[in-house]
Amino acid sequence: MEIKKNPKSNLENYSKIFMQIGLVLALFVTYAAIEKKTYDRTYGDLGTVNMNAEMEEDIPITERVEPVKPKTPPPPAPEKIEIVEDEKEIEETVIESTETDETVAVEVEEIEEVEEVEEVIEDVSFMIIEDVPVFPGCKGNKAELKKCFSKMIQKHFLRKFDAELPNELGLSSGKKKVYIGFKIDKNGNVVNINARAPHPKIKSEVIKVMKQLPKMKPGKQRGKPVGVKYSIPFTLIVE
Repeated sequence: MEIKKNPKSNLENYSKIFMQIGLVLALFVTYAAIEKKTYDRTYGDLGTVNMNAEMEEDIPITERVEPVKPKTPPPPAPEKIEIVEDEKEIEETVIESTETDETVAVEVEEIEEVEEVEEVIEDVSFMIIEDVPVFPGCKGNKAELKKCFSKMIQKHFLRKFDAELPNELGLSSGKKKVYIGFKIDKNGNVVNINARAPHPKIKSEVIKVMKQLPKMKPGKQRGKPVGVKYSIPFTLIVE
């Protein structure tokens, strides 16, 4: 036979309530401990101490005394005053005038005249001349004038040169080189003609032909007429 307990006598049913009551009591004790007021321990009335009394000092009142400067005595009066009569002649300094008079001859140093040396520009190559010589009939800009000049020189040589001369001289067949050089002077004349050819007679013929070139407009460098050197090669075909 089992013994049955009364459900009301079972304490486990009230465990949560006991825990809550315990928690409330713990919080109350903690709060009371925090809120408890404490007072400093007193040792009786020692009276009040005035700290300012010790800090105050009697500062004597001083007065600034300016030093007394000694008075400078006046200079002693001269014992006797002598009166000097104005009898001495004073020499006056004469300042000479720098202005000249028309009646006075003035020496003038001779002024040497310095002759201006004209800048001499040597002969310039046809390839670098600023303003090229102009062959009669050529027009255009600098590049066109250069091209026209070379073309007219070749045309003049082919028209004037005796093409049968190389064959008459009995030269071997083939191409023969002829180098020609000359200068157009400041007046536009063709001068200083020289040639290099395979035969002396051909050289003479070349020089004769180049002497027949017309007068040209001279070339210019820095705006001044100058001599212009020109060279050109020719090829002769010998049959």
